[in-house]
Amino acid sequence: MRRIQALYLLLGFSAGLPFYMFNAVLTLRLAQHGIDIAIVGFFAWIALLPTFKFLWAPLLERFDVPGFTRFWGRRRGWLMLAQLGIVTSMVGMAATADDSSLPLTALFAVTLAFWTTTLEIAADGWRIELAPTQAEQGPVVAANLWGYRSAMVAAGSGAAFIAARADWAAAYLGIAVLAFLPFPILAAMRREEGARGGRAAALGVGLAASAAILIAATVITAAVGWTALKAAASLGIDSGSNVTPWVLGICMLPFVAMALALPRIRRMGPDAPWRRSAAIGPYVDIFWRFGFGTLAVLAFVSLYRVGDVLALTLSHPMWNARGYSLDQIGFANGFVALPASMVGVALGGWMAAKWPLGRTLALGAVLAAIGNLIYAWLWWSGPESWKLYASVALDQFGNGFAGTVFVVYLSMLVNPRFPAAQYAFLSGFAFLLARLLAGASGTMQKAIDYDGFFILSAVASIAAIVLIPVIVRIRARQADERVVTPESVFGA
Repeated sequence: MRRIQALYLLLGFSAGLPFYMFNAVLTLRLAQHGIDIAIVGFFAWIALLPTFKFLWAPLLERFDVPGFTRFWGRRRGWLMLAQLGIVTSMVGMAATADDSSLPLTALFAVTLAFWTTTLEIAADGWRIELAPTQAEQGPVVAANLWGYRSAMVAAGSGAAFIAARADWAAAYLGIAVLAFLPFPILAAMRREEGARGGRAAALGVGLAASAAILIAATVITAAVGWTALKAAASLGIDSGSNVTPWVLGICMLPFVAMALALPRIRRMGPDAPWRRSAAIGPYVDIFWRFGFGTLAVLAFVSLYRVGDVLALTLSHPMWNARGYSLDQIGFANGFVALPASMVGVALGGWMAAKWPLGRTLALGAVLAAIGNLIYAWLWWSGPESWKLYASVALDQFGNGFAGTVFVVYLSMLVNPRFPAAQYAFLSGFAFLLARLLAGASGTMQKAIDYDGFFILSAVASIAAIVLIPVIVRIRARQADERVVTPESVFGA
């Protein structure tokens, strides 16, 4: 178990670094360059990409990365490709660091989000295979989030400190170097059992194939982005548009579609084409086992992290608007956020392994709400360093606790036959509402100011508690793959 924990400490670190660079750090960078707050909010929609990772997660279950997979295995092969994509995307963000061309900034931010998400898909699937029970998941998830949050802190504080002394291009290049460190560690690991050929040959073929894949992915992303921008312009969407009602309407569409499909799914036998399909079978399996209870589960997971995501989107622009310097923000992101987050992760991991998850999920929601409310207080208060540091400490403690418990909960819903695909679907759907709303955060801030925005995000965190008494009573249907009961998910 200690070796698995060490492995996931490393993998969490490699995923946490880039996430902050296309999220919180990017919003701070845009705010510093005077970009309209509504446009800054629109950039939060880049974080929607991980929400839809279930669309390409089955590819990681079925296909190999040429060269890498032959020697290191399929999971590590995808991890190595994803790391190369992360580094090249951050170099692109460094090259566009003056934000004079926002479409180019968005292009490299999107590719960074895509490869970061791909890394997470491969790592999550491997984690569920290596640690299938709740007792095993708690320590592994805690180790993974220690690495993840340490990396987020390193990215947030490191980028701010470097930008204060040089510029944003240097900040992104510095974090890119740090993000590449896990690659040689993975490359130095022993070969997969039954692997063919030598290490050097596999590395050479893998690098050549990766270069071709990265170029193709960037070209496709550019084409899709150009089409999306043209469509937005034709609809008249700009920084003055009130997109919140449209966002809320879009959030309802998945629930309507799933409710319509559920009666048919429940009648399917084990040999039904939908259940046996490599593309959609893993997702159909979730609805087949949980039935209409799936809607309650998905409603709960879609609400649980809304407050945290909204707070992350505008916290850094708010600190900038309140008059805090890059050095103060860097110190808050590093020396304050890291220990507070680690304590929250450790306590959440311990409670997830020992306590019923229903109770710990409720506590996590309360702690997350407190972290959001403290930012409303920060906006009302004068710009003093200790107030910023106290606010960040409370926020990161609650975020770390809630995030750890939530990951364990999602992992226990997964069928071990489809670990990567099902976890990708559940964790992606969990952030659909949150990230759609985050894109409208700038327009919300213009309407209710920063204090109203953070009070609203706190209310959103608390709202999920209402559904906990419902989801703990949901029993899964006896399946031919695995039986999941409330006891196996929440404890006795």
